[in-house]
Amino acid sequence: MAYAEWPAPALAPRLMGTDHVAHRRHAARMDATSPVPDARTHLALQSIRELLAAQQRRIRNYADAYQGRTVGAAAPTAPVSSTPLPPTPSGREVLEALSVPALLVAPLLGEDGRIRDALHVAQNTAARAYATERLPQGGVPRWQRPASLFERFPSLAGSPLPDMLAKALRERAPQGPILIEWVMTTSHGPVRINDQVRVAPCGEHLLITWERGHRLHMAAAAQQLVRTCWAEWNLGDGGVDPSRGFRQVLGLDAHADIPTLSGLAATVAPESLPELYRTLYDVILRKRTGICELRLNGAGSRVIRMTAEPVRIAPGSLVWALRAVLTDVTAERRRRASAERAEHEARRQRQRAEAVAEVANALREAVLPHFQDELAAYGLEAAAVYRPDAREAGVGGDWYKARGLPGGRLLVALGDARGHGLAAATLMAKLRYALAGLAYTEQPVEQLTQWLNESACADGLESTATAIIARYHPERGLLRWACAGHPRPVLVRDGAARQLPDPEGGPGLPLGVLPGTAYAAAEAFLRVDDIVLMYSDGLTERRDSDPDLDTQRFLDVAQQCHGGAPGAGHDALQEYAERIVGELDGPHRSDDATLLVLRRIPTPPSSP
Repeated sequence: MAYAEWPAPALAPRLMGTDHVAHRRHAARMDATSPVPDARTHLALQSIRELLAAQQRRIRNYADAYQGRTVGAAAPTAPVSSTPLPPTPSGREVLEALSVPALLVAPLLGEDGRIRDALHVAQNTAARAYATERLPQGGVPRWQRPASLFERFPSLAGSPLPDMLAKALRERAPQGPILIEWVMTTSHGPVRINDQVRVAPCGEHLLITWERGHRLHMAAAAQQLVRTCWAEWNLGDGGVDPSRGFRQVLGLDAHADIPTLSGLAATVAPESLPELYRTLYDVILRKRTGICELRLNGAGSRVIRMTAEPVRIAPGSLVWALRAVLTDVTAERRRRASAERAEHEARRQRQRAEAVAEVANALREAVLPHFQDELAAYGLEAAAVYRPDAREAGVGGDWYKARGLPGGRLLVALGDARGHGLAAATLMAKLRYALAGLAYTEQPVEQLTQWLNESACADGLESTATAIIARYHPERGLLRWACAGHPRPVLVRDGAARQLPDPEGGPGLPLGVLPGTAYAAAEAFLRVDDIVLMYSDGLTERRDSDPDLDTQRFLDVAQQCHGGAPGAGHDALQEYAERIVGELDGPHRSDDATLLVLRRIPTPPSSP
């Protein structure tokens, strides 16, 4: 029926009535918050069903209006039976009228009544075009009738085709379509063919027709690969025309009924129903494409993206059907949700790291002093370089201290608390401030070290650290120091670097290991321009390396960087310290690294 025969599009608004207003009210009601989830679900399903029912009424009214216009059509002027008929077409003409490739064969029966071969009788133009397109030019000789089908194409004898021929002849009923795959040997080589084949009785002959089966299978494979299907719902009678992968995409059983639009709504999770309603509203009443994502009920929480468009029988007419492509995006949504969770966790960790870094920076500024000329009154210059473990928050367990004491003495210390990050920084802060308080007792450094050990032992099993605790007497240029499991200080004099000798009895145990440990002190007299280097083992240690070799490497670098001696002043001493650390630092380092450099200078004359 031609489009022009349908009622004018101007009829549509009259037939639609006030349904637009009603559905706007439904949308508003669905968007409103309901205290009972079940009530919202029921309202959404009711709204969808009413929308579909209203469209069905409009379509029927539209059809009734069309039939009313055709009631008064003029009757035929002469009986149909008296009209002369054209001559019946020949078999060749009927064969050529088929749009698909066709081959007419005569079955050859054996003594047992079974088909043993089929002889070629005729083929249509579509069959010749198929051979030209599918097979190499000149690869297959032309038919010479009569010709055996199975002698010409031997692999067909082992396919389902012989059984189809026999069954069609025996039952006098069409067979197929069945996918038949076979190999044809040509002068150019073997060619694999797969077609959807049908066999139908045609008098005493059999008619074989076929279509390119691989296209259907490619379409099915494509649907399965991207988990996509399509369907068209007739809004007049509720019929559905789905693609082959429809049930699979929706997670339905292979023999389940194809759902109507109302049935589809019943499988949708409650939170997706309002979105489905708005999409149907856009397609059916606004006549435009709609897209929504639907979470389905049942195990797996399958998520389907639905892209729907209106189907109209003529421009400007009602929407008679809804055509939709449905894609299973469950895996994509799960990956997105996983990525969002990972992003949220990364953001949380980044915020935490930023907060820890802020705390670490404040802590570092509080516990690691910057030297300029503060120690000049004691006849010393000082410089320090600190490199935190790159894996941590910018501060660790290394610490150093240099401050004046009553009586004109100077407390100098460098330590390394066990562990990494803020835990180590917290321990080193405790030890550093405990030492600052203990130093005002004016007790010798070996006693200070013992008391600091008791403090660390009382703090718990994890509170262990190494340290060098020293007091400098500027009037004599004397450095008295005690060692608690820490690398010994290095003296650089006249360009030569060497470790200071151990205290009597050797270095003591690290702090926090054993209560009641006694420590001894060693003494070193410094000359003007002598340099003392105190450092943490993170600066020298190499993984799987010999500690003695690590120490010798440090001595060599300290001596090489000394060169012709650092220039006078704090800046020159700081540059010397930076050069040493620069030579020793690198990607091998797995701990904090600290270097404290002291140089004796002439003591300024005291004020009168």
